[in-house]
Amino acid sequence: MTNSDSTHQNARAAVIVPWDVSNRQSSNRNSQSRLEEAIGLASSIHLDISHTEIINLRSYRSATLIGQGHIEQLKDSIISNDIEIAIFDTRLSPIQQRNLEKALDCKVIDRTALILDIFGERAQTKEGTLQVELAHLQYQRSRLVRSWTHLERQRGGFGFMGGPGETQIEADRRLIDERIIRLKKDLEQVRRTRGLHRKSRQKVPFPIVALIGYTNAGKSTLFNNLTGADVHAQDQLFATLDPTMRKLQLPSGKTIILSDTVGFISDLPTELIAAFRATLEETAEADIILHVRDISHPETTEQRQDVFSVLDTMVKDQILEADWRKNTIEVLNKIDLTDINTVVDKPSDYIGISALTGENLPALIQLIDNRLAKLMEKVNYTISIKDGAALSWLYNHGEILERNDDEDTITLFVRLSPANKARFEQIYSY
Repeated sequence: MTNSDSTHQNARAAVIVPWDVSNRQSSNRNSQSRLEEAIGLASSIHLDISHTEIINLRSYRSATLIGQGHIEQLKDSIISNDIEIAIFDTRLSPIQQRNLEKALDCKVIDRTALILDIFGERAQTKEGTLQVELAHLQYQRSRLVRSWTHLERQRGGFGFMGGPGETQIEADRRLIDERIIRLKKDLEQVRRTRGLHRKSRQKVPFPIVALIGYTNAGKSTLFNNLTGADVHAQDQLFATLDPTMRKLQLPSGKTIILSDTVGFISDLPTELIAAFRATLEETAEADIILHVRDISHPETTEQRQDVFSVLDTMVKDQILEADWRKNTIEVLNKIDLTDINTVVDKPSDYIGISALTGENLPALIQLIDNRLAKLMEKVNYTISIKDGAALSWLYNHGEILERNDDEDTITLFVRLSPANKARFEQIYSY
């Protein structure tokens, strides 16, 4: 893990949701659902949730976020429940965090620190680990604002000139900055290596189908059921953080690569946005996007909006094509738990499934097959009988619809993706 908070696993914790009742945007989210999500986040790193509370606020206090009356009531609950960690489901300023720790006499972390801790525990790949450490250091650097008294001490000057020296806070910030610079260099090298791997995969390419969706929507369960893989899947937020890819054969005989990605979440910490998008780069390469939704969740519509908002931002950053919706199929998951007819925002192109029971998965696979067929182009090639490499390439990357053999040539009527058609004609000069 990338931070010291891992030592707090199994500690007794309180989850607090400060809810701005005067904010019009609050109507887009339900305070109880927000509390349940925060509990899920805290439970996913094995904290013992001993107390939960929604605190309705008409205004935020700059010093402590919540008022003195709420602080006193909360402190009574913390003492009576022997709470060690108070989790505030919002972003706290360094001063608010320090003041709340003093007032409540326990460790206080905010939503950002909680998600950072989860990412730090779950990241497995080299890039994922580096991105999370970078995000943690950037967050930690923002906390170096007179948060601890030892940061005000001074160190002696360097060299012959002497001088006033540097304070401990300046030394800590300098060390963090140096580590951030090294991490960015390491990340750039990892990205270059991954880019080479992607290029090598494109030489023997298969269509990519990417699974995306809000966290805990059932993507990994669907991935496992479709591919027979054993990707970690459970009723837990952020169970998958690093992209996982497996081959899957479709009814037509075509082979695709299915990619499972990190789950989306609302109010993602700004420090983690770069790490989050890095895990979604495979989505930008996808021929088809499967947007997996938990339609049994009371805020399935809001979760859909969160996912689409991130993807639209990736379009602005030129990571994703502007017409990504055209290649997206909405997969309405958990029809075993709710009536699909109650979903009010069903798009024109959707399919209802249960990733857990397997209901309607054959229909989903056929839908993927049909959609890929629509993306393919039909083309004729006449190939010399001696050009076995070109013939093999077409069989491996296309769908042979018709073949006619003569003494010296073979004429193929084949279906290819636009990218593979261009690649074949470039490699073999047809």
